[in-house]
Amino acid sequence: MFTIKTTISNYQSFSEFAKEFALSENDLIITRSSLYEPFMKPLNLPCTFVLQNEYGSGEPSDEMINNILKEVKGKTYNRVVGVGGGTVIDIAKLFVLKDLDNVTDAFERKIPIVKEKQLVIVPTTCGTGSEVTNISIAEIKSKHTKMGLADNAILPDDAVLIPELLKGLPFKFYAYSAIDALIHAMESYLSPKANAHTQLFSKRAIEMILNVFMGIAEHGEDYRFGYLEEMLTASNFAGIAFGNAGVGAVHALSYPLGGGYHVPHGESNYQFLTEVFKVYFKKNPDGSIRELNDILARNLNIDRELLKSDPRIVFQMIDEILSKLVPKNPLRQYGMKPAEIDEFPVSVLKTQQRLLANNYVPLDEEEIRGIYQALY
Repeated sequence: MFTIKTTISNYQSFSEFAKEFALSENDLIITRSSLYEPFMKPLNLPCTFVLQNEYGSGEPSDEMINNILKEVKGKTYNRVVGVGGGTVIDIAKLFVLKDLDNVTDAFERKIPIVKEKQLVIVPTTCGTGSEVTNISIAEIKSKHTKMGLADNAILPDDAVLIPELLKGLPFKFYAYSAIDALIHAMESYLSPKANAHTQLFSKRAIEMILNVFMGIAEHGEDYRFGYLEEMLTASNFAGIAFGNAGVGAVHALSYPLGGGYHVPHGESNYQFLTEVFKVYFKKNPDGSIRELNDILARNLNIDRELLKSDPRIVFQMIDEILSKLVPKNPLRQYGMKPAEIDEFPVSVLKTQQRLLANNYVPLDEEEIRGIYQALY
């Protein structure tokens, strides 16, 4: 029903973490220059450093990861430390695997997935929850889509939460990553794999995230700085929930958009959230989605009588609150073509069954097409 094998630690500064974890020449640290310069360089650590941004921008791709693999080939290290957002974390997870020369082989499982190094993840955004999941996602350029590798071999041994590292995160990236955490919590709450244990984490994550979002909507962007540790914790809770129960159609439908038009993960997911949930509610309004609606309504301060007369007002309110943080865009604004309204559902059904298995209710090709059409 529920497992958590990752040890979770919390430190107030990176230097405290470096001391406690005895970072040494046996560590490969994958990070970004914007984090290396202020937090790591002054410590003169003897580790091997890889600065992901020197290998390309945007989200991880097979091309980017393979170039880094070539760079570190032959170097000796027995622990991988990923310090960064989703891109760095997804990359770091793959570097613990034995005999990895081409990451596409791992995603397609053409090689045995065997762990040979320890993995420590330090998230610097508050959205992926990836520090406690066994999933790595990358754009496979030859296939024009994103693929996920889910295997306990890439599950982090340690997750380290350091609120200090969130301070420099631009608001837009903060917002999209936190919205992604909200989506993790909402999708995992409805998953067929959900149970009382996972829903405990989903529910608390939703409460914490919406509390901060309501504060930002009322007081402005800087409100977030008083709640960095809370949001980092909420993201971690959501990661624990979806690491056990999974996420579904919101993520599945976002992949062709993200892979084809290089839309960041959190931003891409955001576009699909409420439309997918509206279809879920229409198909089965009396299951766990009603429980979820009650949780959302309480935290959005929606009047119970109003909720009773129109339960779908929850989705309208979520759109209103989230749009005060960052705008929701029509899919055509990202470059999506009219023909892809028909093509994307076929691609999703072919390549994303791992995620679609976690849907609250099954969605067929025509229903998926309707979601793309409504958002186009």
